[in-house]
Amino acid sequence: MAFRVLAAPDKFRGTLSAKEAASAVEAACEGAGWSCDVAPVSDGGEGFLDVFGGSVQVARVAGPLGDPVEVPWVLGRDPESPSRSLAVVESARAIGLQVVGGREANDPVRASSTGAGQLIACALKAGADQVLVGLGGSATTDGGLGAVEVLAEGGRLPRAEILVACDVETRFTDAAAVFGPQKGAVPAQVELLTRRLERVAQLYQERFGIDVLSLPGAGAAGGLAGGLVAVGAKLLPGFDIVAEKLSLAERVDSSDLVVSGEGCLDRQSFAGKAVGGVVRLAAAAGVPVLVVAGDVEEEALEAAAAIGGELTFVSLVSSYGLDRAMSDTALCVRDAVAQYLASRSSV
Repeated sequence: MAFRVLAAPDKFRGTLSAKEAASAVEAACEGAGWSCDVAPVSDGGEGFLDVFGGSVQVARVAGPLGDPVEVPWVLGRDPESPSRSLAVVESARAIGLQVVGGREANDPVRASSTGAGQLIACALKAGADQVLVGLGGSATTDGGLGAVEVLAEGGRLPRAEILVACDVETRFTDAAAVFGPQKGAVPAQVELLTRRLERVAQLYQERFGIDVLSLPGAGAAGGLAGGLVAVGAKLLPGFDIVAEKLSLAERVDSSDLVVSGEGCLDRQSFAGKAVGGVVRLAAAAGVPVLVVAGDVEEEALEAAAAIGGELTFVSLVSSYGLDRAMSDTALCVRDAVAQYLASRSSV
């Protein structure tokens, strides 16, 4: 009897992309004689671009501090409506903290989301009917004003549908206090940025008639989420967008086993994040899940137990030691999955 595995991991931050992790699972399945359906996932943060197929394009846009950067984005067909073109952009590729070299090199007050707006504008100019925007990891706290000025140039708002993938609930004016220190902002700058966000929110209300202050998640990416909503975008849970576009529920239902995972599994993994979303889909379908993670915190097990279903967890750190788990992650994932498959095959 042929068994079918769905490989649906998120990224292992700092060691493996979601695609690389899925490839490691696939290799284990091939070695065990199991078939594998590869579907790397994301919740809208860094790595969002990697989970979608299509033609890779490159745009030259402004980085967070104004220096030009070459940024990839994807243009393809909407799997739900093949007659429609679908573009996928990841804002962190243009205005991410890593673009400027980390928090120490960032200027949190000057950093602008202009490049994210230029990236979306490139997708619109290419004729995309729908644009998916992944948030997360930005260097900016400008409330998305830089992007809005690009997208609403001349008073014209985008006509294509823009869906913003968001994995946090942070309010617009809380963005500076919650994320500012991660971007290098000292307390005085956090206060300044908060006041600026209040003024930007008022501007959006006056100019577009949109109240971003009451919108959960509007503070994502330093308020870029709220700015995009002001020009007509829809803010949606990132994993839900990915799951819908990848037909993940149907693929889970046709599998005998789901393998997911990420770098560090904690309680937040089951609060709107990708791994938790995969586990919920599998539990609803009655399909067992193997979760392979760099490390597994006790609170993650408690959160997962509340979801139910048949769950098995493997910590690479516990199984292989910290050094090997960090330096040879792909082989550790492959070995852990292979051992699990061998145990199931012998039952």
